[in-house]
Amino acid sequence: MGPFLLRRAGVSVLTALCLTFVVFFLTNLEPNLEKLTKTQGNMRMTDAQVSSWLENNGYRQPLLLRYGEWLGVAPGWTRTDADGKVAGRCIKNDQDPASAATFCGVFQGELGFSTVFKEDIWDIISRKLALTGKLMFWVMVTMVPMAIIIGVVAGMREGSRTDRGLSTFSILTTSTPEYVSGVVLIVIFASSMVGLKWFKGTAASAMDGLTFANFTLPVATMALYGMGYIARMTRASMTEVMTAQYIRTARLKGVSFPAVVLKHALRNALIAPFTVIMLQFPWLLTGVVIVETLFNYKGFGWTLVKAAGNNDIELLLSCSVVAVLLVLVTQLISDIGYVFLNPRIRVS
Repeated sequence: MGPFLLRRAGVSVLTALCLTFVVFFLTNLEPNLEKLTKTQGNMRMTDAQVSSWLENNGYRQPLLLRYGEWLGVAPGWTRTDADGKVAGRCIKNDQDPASAATFCGVFQGELGFSTVFKEDIWDIISRKLALTGKLMFWVMVTMVPMAIIIGVVAGMREGSRTDRGLSTFSILTTSTPEYVSGVVLIVIFASSMVGLKWFKGTAASAMDGLTFANFTLPVATMALYGMGYIARMTRASMTEVMTAQYIRTARLKGVSFPAVVLKHALRNALIAPFTVIMLQFPWLLTGVVIVETLFNYKGFGWTLVKAAGNNDIELLLSCSVVAVLLVLVTQLISDIGYVFLNPRIRVS
C-alpha cells in the first residue's frame, strides 16, 4: 500500500502542477491583464500607461518566473521607485522591506489579495468553503442514501414495474440540469405563481443560519441531479451481482431473499457506485456554481463566478487550486477504497 500511495501522490502532484499552470496561463493572457490594469486604475488609461502599470507590478516578467513566484518556489519581484521607496510582491503595505519574506506563494500559504473583495484571499476561501461545505454535506446526506436505496430496489427486481419506474425517474433527474430543476422547484414551491409558498426562493439567509425553509430547495436541486446517476450505477451493479453463481447457491440453501441482498450482494454491488459517489465531490464543487448563483448563496461557487466576472486573477487562481486538490484527493480516496471494498483487488 505504501509504494502505491507514493506513486499516486507523485502523479497527483504532477497533475496539479500541470493543471494550475494551464489556468495560470489562461488567466494571464494579455486581454485579461489589460482589463485588470484598467480596473485597478481607470478605463481611460492609454496603452503606455497600461504597459507601465503592468511593468511596475511584475506582470511583464517571463511567464514561468511569475508562475514560480505564485507557487512560492521563486523569489518575489521587487522594484524601487524614483523616490527610493521599495515595493514588491512579498512586501505588505507599510512593511519594512528588510523584514519582508523572500518567497510568498501557495507553498507558503500566501494566496494574495483580492482586487474585488479587498481582503486576503485565504480568509475569503476559508470562509466561502465553510459555507459550501455545509451545502455539500447536506446534499451528500440526502443524495447518497436515497440513490443507493433506489438502485438496490430496482436491481433486486430487474424488469419489474418497480424497476422500470425507478429507472425512468433516475433518467429524468440525471437529464435535467440544475438550472432547470432549480427554477422549476422555485416556481412550484417558493413563488406565488402556483401558490405553494413552502420554502424560500433564496438561500441568502442560510449563510447566517440554516433552516428547513431556506435550505431545502438548494439541497434538493443538487441532490436530484446527482441521485439519478448513482442510482443507475447501483442498479446496474446490483443486477449483475444478483445473477452471480454464489447468489443462486445461497438461495438454494434456503437463505432468505433480504439476507441474500444485505449480506452477500450489497457489498459487491457497491464497488462500482463507490467510485461514482467519490466523483460527486468534484462535481458538487462545480455544480454549486449554478445553484449558489441561482439561490444567491454566497459560497465557493458564487465567489468563483464573481472572480471570473470581475477578472480577479489571484482569487480565480486560488479557487482553481482548491478545485484541483479536491478532485485529486477524492480520486486517491476512491482508489484506496477499492482495496477495502473488494479484497480481491491487489496493488501490484
